[in-house]
Amino acid sequence: MNKCVHFVQVQTSHACALCGARSVGEVLCPSCHADLPRLPAAHCPCCAIPAAAVCAHCQRHPPAFKQTSAAFLYAYPLDGLIQQFKYGKALHLAPFFANALTPCIKDSTATALIPMPLHPKRLAERGFNQAVEIARPLARQRGIPLLIDAAQRTRHTPSQAGLTHADRLTNLEDAFTCDARVAGHHIALLDDVMTTGASLNTLAKAVIAAGAVSVEAWVVARTPALTTGPTRLNT
Repeated sequence: MNKCVHFVQVQTSHACALCGARSVGEVLCPSCHADLPRLPAAHCPCCAIPAAAVCAHCQRHPPAFKQTSAAFLYAYPLDGLIQQFKYGKALHLAPFFANALTPCIKDSTATALIPMPLHPKRLAERGFNQAVEIARPLARQRGIPLLIDAAQRTRHTPSQAGLTHADRLTNLEDAFTCDARVAGHHIALLDDVMTTGASLNTLAKAVIAAGAVSVEAWVVARTPALTTGPTRLNT
């Protein structure tokens, strides 16, 4: 006689990653999850900055990527969660960020995914690439290739923190290379946070030069305004 075996999923209880309250089966408690700053529906389709239409900056300086998809604004308390992940090595948060992005990219035409590369020196210092960790579950969900090594950061540039937008662009000149594996693909570039978009724009140019048909950007969070002052983020 065949026996039917039923598997029961047990949800474990743990502390909310933001407030420490009890949370069952989720990274955040319901209260903290509700407080996350979602990207407003009215945002620039090119760079995702809150705006009624294409923002003035993108009109004057169209980026090499055709559009940006983002789940959140980089603001309290989401900023603390990303800093735990990025600087505190809280790698268990990667699936949470990937799941938050999933509904935002449902209409994407991307046929391959490239996470923002780190220079080998910075990768050795940090021990992991945060963009790669978020990109892994997204590539699996969408059934597209994850091209981890197709793009390389060949120049160890100084931190972007505190630089003007123009200085950020100069700082990133010739910082990336890309190989021919992108040829013929519609590429999505994945990063945790977009601040000015300078890093993603420079990488997009390298990807297009290597033969990509088109490029779009996927980011977990977008800063609420173009940032020229001090920040810990450099994208």
